[in-house]
Amino acid sequence: MKTIKVAVLGAGSWGTALSNLLAQKGVNTYLWGRNKEFIEDLKNTRENTRYLSGVKLSPAIHFTTDLKMALEGSDFVVAAVPSQVFRELLQNISPYFTRQQVLVNTAKGIEEGSLLTMSGVFSQIMPEYRANYTILSGPSHAEEVGRGIPTAIVVSGFNGENLIRVQELFATEYFRVYTNDDLIGVELGGSLKNIIAIASGICTGLGLGDNTRAALITRGLIEITRIGIKLGAKKETFMGLSGLGDLFVTAGSRHSRNYKAGILIGEGKTVEETQKEIKMVVEGIRTTRAAYRLAQKVGVEMPITEALYKVLFEGLSPREGLFGLMTRAKKEELNF
Repeated sequence: MKTIKVAVLGAGSWGTALSNLLAQKGVNTYLWGRNKEFIEDLKNTRENTRYLSGVKLSPAIHFTTDLKMALEGSDFVVAAVPSQVFRELLQNISPYFTRQQVLVNTAKGIEEGSLLTMSGVFSQIMPEYRANYTILSGPSHAEEVGRGIPTAIVVSGFNGENLIRVQELFATEYFRVYTNDDLIGVELGGSLKNIIAIASGICTGLGLGDNTRAALITRGLIEITRIGIKLGAKKETFMGLSGLGDLFVTAGSRHSRNYKAGILIGEGKTVEETQKEIKMVVEGIRTTRAAYRLAQKVGVEMPITEALYKVLFEGLSPREGLFGLMTRAKKEELNF
């Protein structure tokens, strides 16, 4: 029986955690990264001290900076890079990608220039392979997956058979994978919750209480659902793992970069100072700008996203932004 080969592209926390999971299952796993010195360090120490400290990496993982070698003969290609460089990665791998391969995207975001989700970007770059696109999403901190802590996520995509294949590839006794055919709902839930997580962190940074954060997170789910329905998603998806589940885990966890970023901004740091301190990509910052423009384009009201946009990019103080939300016109609660 043929051994499955997987190329994981991106040696950050999530790419490293998924590589470890697959290698421990006996999958022939190649972890690719650009930085030769960094990849050599991973190979020699078997630990990603920069992004996933404390997790011992399987001796079966192959580390490489050779993109062609990683992709050649791979059955699955896992794209574990930030959303704003997803297009560039696809352009780089397109000469080597084949019809037999399934792409598994893990990036959660909306591309700033095009306002497309990652499936839209993939469909532009590789239209002939559209059916080969899938996405993993849901409440899943790499720090916990790397330590074997029970986790449940969702896979979605254009082709039902490929969803089953990805489900089987990643499933373990501690990593449960559900399928969901609502691709736009899964992508929007995973992307937009980062905006609400930053806003939640701002509440904490301002010294406000659980009441405030609970109200903001709940109303955040409403506006995520509102634009999702407008764009063709199923309302039920936002009550599932890639909606409510991912929002819950991102909007208040010590592992969440977006929540941490919000805390720092609430304490008075600038966006630039915040990104420098966190030292990793904070997806929600650029997603806020993209989502704000997308909401305007399709005519959907997203007050939390709008307020955060003004805080991040127009100089509005976090306190003014929050209290502007609290003094909006009165309305019914369940208004989608």
